Amino acid sequence: MEGGIPPYLPNEMEMVHRNLITFFAAAMVCACAVVDEKDVQMPSGAADDPMTKVVGLSEEVDGRTFLVKFDVPQDEASLKETGLRNGLSFSRLFRSTPGKEALEAEFGLDRWYVAALEGDGVLADAVSRMAEMSSVSLVQYNSIARKASDCVVYPFEDDEPDTKATASSFNDPDLKYQWHYDNQGNASIATSARKGADINVTDVWSELTCGDPSIIVAVVDEGVKHSHPDLKDNMWVNEGEIAGNGIDDDGNGYVDDVHGYNFVTDGPVEWTADGNSGHGTHCAGTIAAVNNNGVGVAGVAGGSGSNDGCRIMSCQIFSGREGGTVMQSVNAIKYAADMGASIISCSFGYTAAFPSDNAYIKSQGSAEIDAVHYFEACRNNTVLDGNIAIFASGNDAHDYAHYPGAFHDIISVTAFGPDNLPTHYTNYGPGCNIAAPGGEAYLPPWKSYKALVLSTVPSELVTNGEASSSKGNDYGYMQGTSMACPHVSGVVALALSYAKKIGKTFERDRFKDMIITSANDMDQYLKGTKSYVGRADLNLAPFYHKLGTGSLDAWLLMMQIEGIPSLTAEIGRKQWLDLSAYFGTASTSLTYLGLEVSDAGRESLGLAEEPYIEYGRLYIHPTKPGSAKITIKAVGGGDEVGGGDNVGGMEISQEVSVIARSFVSENGGWL
Repeated sequence: MEGGIPPYLPNEMEMVHRNLITFFAAAMVCACAVVDEKDVQMPSGAADDPMTKVVGLSEEVDGRTFLVKFDVPQDEASLKETGLRNGLSFSRLFRSTPGKEALEAEFGLDRWYVAALEGDGVLADAVSRMAEMSSVSLVQYNSIARKASDCVVYPFEDDEPDTKATASSFNDPDLKYQWHYDNQGNASIATSARKGADINVTDVWSELTCGDPSIIVAVVDEGVKHSHPDLKDNMWVNEGEIAGNGIDDDGNGYVDDVHGYNFVTDGPVEWTADGNSGHGTHCAGTIAAVNNNGVGVAGVAGGSGSNDGCRIMSCQIFSGREGGTVMQSVNAIKYAADMGASIISCSFGYTAAFPSDNAYIKSQGSAEIDAVHYFEACRNNTVLDGNIAIFASGNDAHDYAHYPGAFHDIISVTAFGPDNLPTHYTNYGPGCNIAAPGGEAYLPPWKSYKALVLSTVPSELVTNGEASSSKGNDYGYMQGTSMACPHVSGVVALALSYAKKIGKTFERDRFKDMIITSANDMDQYLKGTKSYVGRADLNLAPFYHKLGTGSLDAWLLMMQIEGIPSLTAEIGRKQWLDLSAYFGTASTSLTYLGLEVSDAGRESLGLAEEPYIEYGRLYIHPTKPGSAKITIKAVGGGDEVGGGDNVGGMEISQEVSVIARSFVSENGGWL
């Protein structure tokens, strides 16, 4: 794309994800069907409609295959007989992993099969015939997913003076353009840029953790360029595999899966096919581009430059203009589980025609839901009793999330821009759990692409037969809930790293609660309209109470791991913060001995004057967004500390977490 204001193209900027989960309105007529009477059984609650067993629509699907879930695993003879009667051939959907058979059976993976049409069969007729069989519990079209981004890579140019623009000490030269980590309200990004509209991660890096190589994040997406100069040192490596020899060295059923696997071509990961957008590589860079290496950008969990970043596994389900089927995505998710990933980052999905009908989805299931639940039940880290799945909510400005992320127990991510407001494309409402930076074009002054998300891309990128505007450049801007999703994935990777570092363990579901509640209020900003250059204003009222819990805050999540409540202070204002959560309801009558805050903490908050304690409240005056711990000492049981000849109280201390934001919600920032 050349300079200036790009045209507003709904088909480009707001790609419509295809439908995954819905009901058929009426039973299909089965022409030339050959089904034994003993196989016909009407499902409970739908005596006249066996098609309620069917998941998905017949459009935007693989036209020769669909998926069948039987009530029990099928032997080869039964499958062959069923296939002969119905013009189909069957194969297992999921590859079984030695030692995982019991878990596979628990989540029904051993009951899923791929049905392929033989000869000139008609897909809809075959689906109808299988739905009428009493031995079949579910039939699913092999739908094709869409990436949750416009898939346009906008060119990156380093046009800022070589000055430090973030609180981080990392030496990555282009970190200054990554407002999504540390937003100082720079008007060159957008005139509406708001301080603190970011994930609040720089103080986590400097004070707590930068990552851990034992934490693996699987990017279920386009192939990740594993040789990228800012990714290669943080790529997961399958030590049991030898690259390029065409042999399954480790016996896991996959050939040459050194950094992951390509489930489209059934071979090694690749990123150069004509039509690739760099989507997977961009998401991977947000999660764990190598930090402090003097090159390019930073990643959320990319380490400190000492080979201590979290690792990226590439589970490729899109290749050029091919891929994205249910069959490919579910096998990628299972591979991630079996090969050691603790997190899957899934910036794709499908439109759901009945988005709020979770009861139906839960009762009927789908191959994706079974695969995700299997993944989450595996334990690939020492912190949780399972793993975490994270999905993008979708980019159609729908008032509901898209499946699979919309399912009630899967984390789904909406997007906001550098103004801390929802983007024009983001989905919102039911199924959306938390918001993260997704970037946004058209924000005034729209002189560059800086309001989008900057990350890694393949330098050899080719799209639609022509060189991309970023060809020859290892970095580029993109936008979408696709870009929001890896921010959450990266923060969760940091959280697992930190919990491991301090020896904390959690139940998986409790940890998911902690992720979702580590957020800052966004409803306070949703007033009036949001202005753009070259497109209509956005009414903010529909987003009220529909952006999940608010904007993701990395520091808050780390404090939840430590068990420390956080106080929120407003930037640029002198204020008193209540300490009763730390010292009890008698905090107003305690004698306080003073407080300690590190130089790094003072710098992070931009303290304009010395904080102090009075009447059980902390006086503080921050001038910039940031986070810090403050140690407060008091006397428990008297006016002075006892000891020697003095009969007094016990010296007590509490560590207090303070987060400075541009605005504080009415509840004082408590979650």
